[in-house]
Amino acid sequence: MLQHYFVAAWLPQGNTQREFYTKALDNKLYSAGVILPVSTIDPGKTGSVAISLYAGPAQTSLNKIAPGLGLTVDYGWLTIIATPLFWLLTLLHGWVGNWGVAIILLTVLIKLVFFPLSAASYRSMAKMRLVAPKLEKIKQQYADDREHLHKAMMELYKTEKINPLGGCLPVVIQIPVFISLYWAILSSVELRHAPFFGWINDLSAADPYYVLPLIMGISMFVQTKLNPTPPDPMQAKVMQIMPLVFSVVFFFFPAGLVLYSVVNNVLSITQQWVITRSVEAKPKGVGKA
Repeated sequence: MLQHYFVAAWLPQGNTQREFYTKALDNKLYSAGVILPVSTIDPGKTGSVAISLYAGPAQTSLNKIAPGLGLTVDYGWLTIIATPLFWLLTLLHGWVGNWGVAIILLTVLIKLVFFPLSAASYRSMAKMRLVAPKLEKIKQQYADDREHLHKAMMELYKTEKINPLGGCLPVVIQIPVFISLYWAILSSVELRHAPFFGWINDLSAADPYYVLPLIMGISMFVQTKLNPTPPDPMQAKVMQIMPLVFSVVFFFFPAGLVLYSVVNNVLSITQQWVITRSVEAKPKGVGKA
């Protein structure tokens, strides 16, 4: 029987025959239990049946009590990623003694793993910013001919050695990591009532004053300013309102997950700003020479 962070389970030993059951009672009540066989009891004698009951927090360590009992911690369909992520998060917590700090360190480690891929993406986006005036000129030139417009844009990308989808790949790859960490934070009883600092007393609950979601929205807004403006006006408007939309959505997310997003965004902004400056400085140097 599961209730988010807690589980109650009968644990028959060995290969004893057993029958688990549930049934509805009156007044919207239900019962659940297990039926075990009783050996023959001679007249005047007594018999007994013994079975262990576990009732407490759901943790992966419950596999030590009964094989498979740790699976009551549900990390969703990305368990294969969430399990090692939470193991690493637990290891970091053992060193620093604060789950919030452990989340920050885990974010830094994840960012380091994706650093080469992110760097390639940000270089691609920086080049897109440089060719934006050329793209606008092509768009005006072939405003009434979408076929030639698309062809001219592809030729420009080829000439400038730009992959127009290069900026999307790191985001797509990191989505499973984000979802896995979401389930790890949401399903792990260790983060229940775990404080970070100040007003954040429970990393498994939403930020009561919405400070972290607002910071995350600001960081997303800064990122949109660093990214190249989409050629499609409608897409450009969508990108402008995305920080606001995500801020509202993250109002209801666990503070631990929002903390991960904030730190990840700050690290991404720093990396992207440095790479963008270096790419944009190259044409100026060539021109002066």
